[in-house]
Amino acid sequence: MSLVSQDWFPRLGQSMNTAFFSDLLTSITERGRNLLGRKDPEVDPLRRAAGVIELCEAVLSGRGEASGVALAREVLDSYAQLDPPARLTFFEALAERFGPDDERLAQAVEEWRRDPCGRTGTELHFAAEPRLQELFRRINRAQGGTAGLVHMRQDLLDFKSGRDDLATVDRDLAHLLASWFNRGFLVLRRIDWSTSASILEKIIRYEAVHAIRDWDDLRRRIDPVDRRCYAFFHPALVDDPLIFVEVALTDQIPGAIAPLLAATNEIADLSRARTAVFYSISNCQRGLDGISFGNFLIKQVVEELRRELPRLENFVTLSPVPGFMKWLAAEAHALPDSDQEIRAALADPAWAQEAGRPEALRKGVESLAAEYFLHAKGDNGRPRDPVARFHLGNGARLERINYLGDLSPKALRDGAGLMVNYLYDLDEIEANHEAYANKKEVAASSAVRRMLRGNGRSRLQVSPGSSN
Repeated sequence: MSLVSQDWFPRLGQSMNTAFFSDLLTSITERGRNLLGRKDPEVDPLRRAAGVIELCEAVLSGRGEASGVALAREVLDSYAQLDPPARLTFFEALAERFGPDDERLAQAVEEWRRDPCGRTGTELHFAAEPRLQELFRRINRAQGGTAGLVHMRQDLLDFKSGRDDLATVDRDLAHLLASWFNRGFLVLRRIDWSTSASILEKIIRYEAVHAIRDWDDLRRRIDPVDRRCYAFFHPALVDDPLIFVEVALTDQIPGAIAPLLAATNEIADLSRARTAVFYSISNCQRGLDGISFGNFLIKQVVEELRRELPRLENFVTLSPVPGFMKWLAAEAHALPDSDQEIRAALADPAWAQEAGRPEALRKGVESLAAEYFLHAKGDNGRPRDPVARFHLGNGARLERINYLGDLSPKALRDGAGLMVNYLYDLDEIEANHEAYANKKEVAASSAVRRMLRGNGRSRLQVSPGSSN
């Protein structure tokens, strides 16, 4: 049986097990509250932050199971009542007070220096672990603890920019979340019109690439025989998807998004379908930023589709180009005069509707787009475009640049209306991934490379401060 047609348990058994475990945790928590006899926290937000820190110290004190679970739940409940300034104070206190035990660490270092062996090395490893990681592990024991920590990290990401102390807290929390959301714990499920309404509502809300207007629009994307939607779920967030992908089954590789999203789009004959198009991939949990699911999702969906439809030959994306216009603006000083004129024309989104203007600009825009994908690199030597980094890192090939593939205002503003097909050639994925990871090479088709001017050399006038 297909993986996506299964739940983690039979439906009846799942509901019984979930209800039993939930009731058990609630019982432990309530019993712990009674044992602790805790009163409501102080009203003042900053004093509340101090109160939550005191609760965290109590969580680490090693009390019994009932009181420990109750305290963990109280940490989450009390944190949820803090306003943003108090939450920032809370994270600052975590950074200051919950690092490694300095005395134990110093002693472990001395012992390892005297006798560098497996035993002293292991002790050094555990002594170097911040108290913060154990705190997060104990908070995770509470009912809803995993979801609470994911939401907590979402707040932390808002605060940590430019803060080395908060970056340290984030690394500790992200390290644990990466373990708890390991691929081995994730379950792939197909989303269709029979999926629960609560999950479908979240699909509408989380869609980040092409907004879903209403329920009819959602149904057009998941219900017809030529459409698919798949999502990863985690047992700790049973009805909350982590990431999902929308797929259209077509007879050829598309170059524009409008036909795929059209309300009057004709349903394709599956017997003629040769291409699976991944046209929208949306991460759902900002608190899990930096924890990769997308590469596993696409590869597993490819395998699922190949089993269901063995005639499929092409697996491609139809992807936006969100950073193109920002790159043009950043490199304005280095562009030759002819490209400066193109950049100025693209700054007004009305250009795409002016008679004759799109065709006049086509070759220049395509050439600049090829320049962007093949030569525009960040400080780490990777492509500037975030979508390109994702797919190229997965082993895909930059197959085609589609001029005016998306005429929506956002697409014109961010990417001059460009869309890109990344091809997942199953025979080349591994080689492409290795070349990208080890040599930072961009796998691209000959058609894309031919768009470049100057025999493929970059025409940017690289100058001090240039990001190229």
